[in-house]
Amino acid sequence: MKIGLISDTHGHMDDQILDEFKGCDEIWHAGDIGSQKVLDQLNTIAPVKAVFGNIDGHELRADLPEYLLIKKNGLKTLLIHIAGNPPAFNTLPRKLIKEHQPQLLICGHSHILKVFHLGPEKDLLYINPGAAGHNGLHKIRTLLRFTIDNGQPKDMEVVELGLRGKEQPGDSGSLV
Repeated sequence: MKIGLISDTHGHMDDQILDEFKGCDEIWHAGDIGSQKVLDQLNTIAPVKAVFGNIDGHELRADLPEYLLIKKNGLKTLLIHIAGNPPAFNTLPRKLIKEHQPQLLICGHSHILKVFHLGPEKDLLYINPGAAGHNGLHKIRTLLRFTIDNGQPKDMEVVELGLRGKEQPGDSGSLV
């Protein structure tokens, strides 16, 4: 199963993002979506699982959860927008990790691309795909792709989408 992973679009979508997700079985959005239009456009490529982020308004919050526990091909994942600074997670993610023992924690919010394992005592892979939108302090817009095979995330790919704040050819989204 191939997963496209994105966060912090802040209402922006462009053809490059959609092209990078072609061939994915699902797209997971880790919050700060910005508008329903972003989800609608992603859904034209593959089914979307998403959580709301701190900038998302009441329309998205009414339709999306604060967090998702996803079980796919033997891999248990916690998807949440704000997790805190690992390994000192915020109260809710810490509680959910203890209770559900996911192998993957996916979050957004910081706009900083990070992928690292929290060590043998916490069999947990932390993933933040960075930010795919133009708003924020990040310099390069990013997203991730990976496969889930026999309960393991594999073939992790970082995709750089170009500089933040620079409209690229094919951009069709709006800045929020």
